[in-house]
Amino acid sequence: MCRNITMLRGLEPAATDEEIEAAARQYIRKVSGVASVSDATREAFETAVAEVTETTRRLLAELPERRQPPPTLPPLRRPEVRARIAARQTQS
Repeated sequence: MCRNITMLRGLEPAATDEEIEAAARQYIRKVSGVASVSDATREAFETAVAEVTETTRRLLAELPERRQPPPTLPPLRRPEVRARIAARQTQS
């Protein structure tokens, strides 16, 4: 499995919609081999991301709570990742 997908169940506070979608996007990139979405792949890729996001959201809601938090933080909770995202957004 992709090393970039981190465990979302048991996070405090709970996984956000943004974190769930980011994990779904990583998963779809990995299984599809699509690193960069093009016009030819966009519709299928985005549909798959939406479906996996919704399925993941439902799964996390239905599972019992974890006794301990996950061993690693999701990327979107890491300061260095947030700094990179913010830098990219100011460049746009």
